[in-house]
Amino acid sequence: MNLLALETSTEACSVALLAAGAVYSRSEIAPRRHAELLLPMCEAVLAEAGLRRRQLDAIAVGRGPGAFTGVRLAISAAQGIALALDVPVVPVSSLAALALEAPADAGSILAVIDARMGELYAGVFRRGDDGLVHELAAETVGPADALRVPPGRRWDIVGTGWDTHADAIRARLDAAPRSARGLCYPLAVSIARLAAPRFVAGHGVAPEQALPVYLRDKVALTTSERAVVAQG
Repeated sequence: MNLLALETSTEACSVALLAAGAVYSRSEIAPRRHAELLLPMCEAVLAEAGLRRRQLDAIAVGRGPGAFTGVRLAISAAQGIALALDVPVVPVSSLAALALEAPADAGSILAVIDARMGELYAGVFRRGDDGLVHELAAETVGPADALRVPPGRRWDIVGTGWDTHADAIRARLDAAPRSARGLCYPLAVSIARLAAPRFVAGHGVAPEQALPVYLRDKVALTTSERAVVAQG
């Protein structure tokens, strides 16, 4: 199986290639440069693996949630490449990919991405016997001080939402976090890991059916709302 994965939903721009059991990847923290970097990264991993585009079996993509422009970029690129090659797309939750950044022995994982405007994208997961993560509840977006997670668990927390809203998140938990790591992002390597078994199980979709998941429609504060946030 030769699978190319793309992830640009946050500040990290990354690409990964699973080919003949090996993994090739490129990643850079580069806000506002994703469009410049994404396709050259794709070409770089293909060249390193000695593959041509026509040898790809599927394209995996981080479908969000995350920055609107970043999510749109990855989805559009995945659709374009897949359409040209006549291969399926495997959309994967960016929060699930982020959850894979938690410690290997983590049981209950809270993945949080700073959604700006005082809000968080949040997903709750458990790590399975297969080493992958499985959703415990629907992903959400909302104020950090209104975060709701399943009770009775000690969470391993990952994502930029922790750096921004640690106090508010901590106040919503039953117990202190088991671990917390704010400076981490969803990466294409994790997108590829999650997508591979889905592709094998036949869960790829036609390019036009690979859709972004934003969780919210509003992307910016009004002038008056920005003033309130600044005062707060």
